Amino acid sequence: MGTVTLGVSLAVPEPHGSFLQERRAGFGDTAAYGIPTHVTLVPPTEVAAEAVPAIERHLAEVAATGRPFPMRLSGTGTFRPLSPVVYVRVAAGADACTWLQKQVRDASGPIARELQFPYHPHVTIAHGIAEEAMDEAYEALKEFEASWTCTGFALYEQGPDGVWRKLRDFPFGREG
Repeated sequence: MGTVTLGVSLAVPEPHGSFLQERRAGFGDTAAYGIPTHVTLVPPTEVAAEAVPAIERHLAEVAATGRPFPMRLSGTGTFRPLSPVVYVRVAAGADACTWLQKQVRDASGPIARELQFPYHPHVTIAHGIAEEAMDEAYEALKEFEASWTCTGFALYEQGPDGVWRKLRDFPFGREG
């Protein structure tokens, strides 16, 4: 049946999501329009296609135990030189994101995986582009602020064209 590449994330709502996506593209990040603006819970993970229903059941169970929480983005940060990424910082909601990603990646669950780096919730605004453009992204959004109530997360699949498409939303506090 083959494999699929999945990811789990918290969407950055409008108008902030489109604004940050357009800025990311403007800095020269060619992947920007194929990646909805988000905070990652599970990075791109290849799984057997037949595992998707079990993954969806697991995510529904995790979401059922979750509760809405305040999210606030504020300012910029970078993972350079370790990784060529500039991001907007999660100033409020980081603890909830950390708890969620642990539940989703639970070692006994169907989407268990090790991470390449320690988990650090953030919103990528530049990845793998010229150093000058990374510096520009860092400076241009250092005063950026956005707040909202996070009410759930979503499962995404990366298509053969590299574009990430939402498969399903998982609102907090509900089963199914």
